[in-house]
Amino acid sequence: MTYIAVSALSHIGAVRDHQEDSLVVGPWTLCATVTESPQTLFFALGTPLVVAVADGLGGHPGGEVASAIVARQLAEIGPLLDSEDRIQEALNACNREVHAAAARDPALTTMGTTVAGVVVTADGVLAFNEGDSRVYAAGPDGVHQLSTDDRLSGGDLPPGIVTQTLGGSDEQAAVDPHLIKSPLSENTSYLICTDGLTDPVPTDVIGQTLHQQEDGQALFTLWKAAIEAGGPDNIAMALVRVGS
Repeated sequence: MTYIAVSALSHIGAVRDHQEDSLVVGPWTLCATVTESPQTLFFALGTPLVVAVADGLGGHPGGEVASAIVARQLAEIGPLLDSEDRIQEALNACNREVHAAAARDPALTTMGTTVAGVVVTADGVLAFNEGDSRVYAAGPDGVHQLSTDDRLSGGDLPPGIVTQTLGGSDEQAAVDPHLIKSPLSENTSYLICTDGLTDPVPTDVIGQTLHQQEDGQALFTLWKAAIEAGGPDNIAMALVRVGS
């Protein structure tokens, strides 16, 4: 029987005083939670399985609230996400819910979050993102970034300015997430992570780790690399592998 192995890790990092990242793995969520070691869950291939991270916006109130709203909503509707259109509808619903929650509480005004993830179905893998959290595909030909960074770039610009998020502003507008479909392959695994990993850890280190290790061992090595590089931000990541 073909199965999906999903390993997940959520950590505060070495600098921040609380966790604003959230994770969703199928029906399970980790919201504002720190795990001492990676956890691996197994699912049968068939019903759409969503695996995603959400990174609450730093410098805004309620980042952990926004990321948790998105994670929990994706966990609830994940089995229905069998097409690009349904993923887009789901992320727009998440965006509306984040804005609605912010409108109900003045302390949460402009709260927002990134989101990135994959939906694994019997027909393939749908990767999606909004913001600068990332999805990588790791296969025999190396590691490739499937997501698109919604982030300003340039020598005169401050780092880490995200140009698209769920919530994060006073005005609610429809979101247009990045979507890419890939064929299902037992030779390819998918890393979904927040920028707490990708800012301090170079892509070649990520690629080398995923080439040499899998599941929880790979995540532990990547977490250790992020901490040794200063651990400047919260870290949330999941590794998806199809096996039989």
